[in-house]
Amino acid sequence: MADSLLGIVGDGFVLIASDASASRSILRIKEDEDKIALLDSHKMLAGAGPTGDRVQFSEFIAKNVKLYKYRNNLTLSTHATANYLRGELAESLRSSPYQVNLLLGGWDKQNGASLYFIDYLASMHKMDFAAQGYAGYFALSTMDRYYRKGLSVPEAVAILKACIRELALRLVIAQPNWIIKIVDKDGVREQEHIQGKEIEINTSDLMKQQMSAGKEKEEEEEMRS
Repeated sequence: MADSLLGIVGDGFVLIASDASASRSILRIKEDEDKIALLDSHKMLAGAGPTGDRVQFSEFIAKNVKLYKYRNNLTLSTHATANYLRGELAESLRSSPYQVNLLLGGWDKQNGASLYFIDYLASMHKMDFAAQGYAGYFALSTMDRYYRKGLSVPEAVAILKACIRELALRLVIAQPNWIIKIVDKDGVREQEHIQGKEIEINTSDLMKQQMSAGKEKEEEEEMRS
């Protein structure tokens, strides 16, 4: 799929980045498409796929999540929402399947921040980092190299920017603009709106951050012992 989605879990937050291009066939129609839908104050759903399926399914899920809250006076957890998404995709798979791949990010009091990978065949898995679309071919190795537990927001943003920079350099499809959103205990909000070609990332800086974080942990363990 021509859409690209990136997600990463940090210390009490989830970041999701999506390209902002809307295209059909060989034509790019617009460069400010927001593919990250707001489900409620503490959940966001990013979709990759044909515009009709992506928009219709995202709106259908958002409205039903709100309907459940009004009917039951209870807000679904991120895990429950992920299972509801999976169930709807599995049911439609037998009749009129949605061609959408999804990243669900959320925060709740019970489980904290969590990220779920859900594809159009209704497979679901909780992840520390994930990618959908062509981004997976380029970004997963970078995420695997630099990801660690307990990332701060600037560290997680730097990893996403490194992935976006690689896509801008190597992917034949132009995806010039990106939207990054964050969800934490304070809710969902836009973190940054960036242009891939303008990103300057020095991977040695990421390595230095990892080394300094590792040293801090070692010092903390020594103090405790």
